[in-house]
Amino acid sequence: MLDTDTCSYVIKQRPESVLATMQDKAQKGHDLYISAITYAELRLGAVRSGNPRKHNRLISEFCERLDAVHSWDATAADYFARLQAALFSAGNPIGNNDTMIAGHALSLRAVVVTNNQKHFSKVPKLKLDNWVTK
Repeated sequence: MLDTDTCSYVIKQRPESVLATMQDKAQKGHDLYISAITYAELRLGAVRSGNPRKHNRLISEFCERLDAVHSWDATAADYFARLQAALFSAGNPIGNNDTMIAGHALSLRAVVVTNNQKHFSKVPKLKLDNWVTK
């Protein structure tokens, strides 16, 4: 599951190394997808940009490379609620959207592909990968 920061990086920078990793993972049968939360964040960024038509086109082109945009469901919401409560209790909140993405990934037993190690590393049992720094 690619998080918003990785998607934005790929959409804006089109780095050959990350695009090659995406292609390699797909060829090896790995599913590449995003959460509906990430999709919403990307679309919000497009709406707020100076050129929403261009940004929405780039987002659509990016999403065509993915296997799916996974819908937010009750199971993801349950994981989010428990995770957010635990992070608040530990004094380590990471923001609602990141917690929602992390909860969604946990509910799907997915690896989160992110360059945002600062936030996502605070989530117990969440598997992370970083294609930006490889």
